[in-house]
Amino acid sequence: MFTGCIEAVAHVVQHDVSEESTTLILRSDLAEAVSPGDRIAVNGVCLTVQTCTTGNRQLTFHLLHETATRTNLSDLAPGRAVNLERAVCVGDRLDGHMVSGHIDCTSPITAIKPRGADTVVTVMLPDDVAGLVVEKGSIAIDGISLTIAELAPATFSVHIIPYTRDHTTIGTARPGRHVNLEFDMVGKYIQRQQEMYRRSP
Repeated sequence: MFTGCIEAVAHVVQHDVSEESTTLILRSDLAEAVSPGDRIAVNGVCLTVQTCTTGNRQLTFHLLHETATRTNLSDLAPGRAVNLERAVCVGDRLDGHMVSGHIDCTSPITAIKPRGADTVVTVMLPDDVAGLVVEKGSIAIDGISLTIAELAPATFSVHIIPYTRDHTTIGTARPGRHVNLEFDMVGKYIQRQQEMYRRSP
């Protein structure tokens, strides 16, 4: 379980894709604080650390085919920056919201505009998940816990404060880039219950 409060930005060292497997190697100072088997959210995707080496600060992950094809991790190339967050420990403060690390979909950024000291990021909202988004509700974008500020029929917008812009990958994002989206899990359970109720005789 995660909170969407990003701890570090890492950079891709290697991204090897084959028909059988995908290996992702990142460079981050977090390599000194984790062990093989630990869970880390990479751009909001829950992954298991396969190996970690403190000398060159590298973390290696094995990606399932499902993970590689359903998230924006398939678009990574050497030098690309990604957001990292370690799993929550019992007793930690939950400064963001409850994030599972299981991505619901990817969607492109449609606009990025300054608004005073803040930045407004607008993302396309696919029809099949529109019911999971509410104004002032929580959403995780590339693993970042954010609040939906404006909601339109086909898009939603979030406001990025300077700290978040400067300490996550959202500050270097551009229109057209696909981001990982994870919707609030409470809303997903409610939607599922409603679907089951409608199906009942």
